[in-house]
Amino acid sequence: MEERNGAEQEILEQESKETEQEELNQEEAAKESDPLFALRQEAEENYNRYLRVQADFDNFRKRTRKEKEELLKYASLPVIESLLPALDNLERALSAGQNAEHSDSLVKGVEMVLRQIQQVLEQEGLQAIEAEGKPFDPQYHQAVMQEESADHEAGIVIQELQKGYILKDRVVRPAMVKVSS
Repeated sequence: MEERNGAEQEILEQESKETEQEELNQEEAAKESDPLFALRQEAEENYNRYLRVQADFDNFRKRTRKEKEELLKYASLPVIESLLPALDNLERALSAGQNAEHSDSLVKGVEMVLRQIQQVLEQEGLQAIEAEGKPFDPQYHQAVMQEESADHEAGIVIQELQKGYILKDRVVRPAMVKVSS
């Protein structure tokens, strides 16, 4: 009897599998005949592709923002590295000036350091603004005094009180000047 129940069980399972297979085949046939099925499937694939592209773009944006922050953080590194020898020489000049009997060696040492710093800044694109004897230009000069002058026309810079500088094409600091009136 157990053999019979086992055989019946097996037949029932076989019929169940066949029924499930028929239902799947009917669903597949219905899907193939349904014109919207292919469009839905294509739309789903496009949406998944869109989500992946969106995630890739977000990752790209985060990565470039981080790289930009890193670049800005260390942008002055080459200039600082170039100025370190000048800083060392200035310390040496001050040390030598304390031990020297003559102040000439201190002055020469500081002049050397000044030239070294000026060279580094010029290599980076810094230029001094020429002011004295030039017509007053508010883009490059800041007039802090006016003085009547018989030697100069009105609006001519007669004295530079503080140097001004241009970095490449941008004014870093205008020259403070005295202008003739």
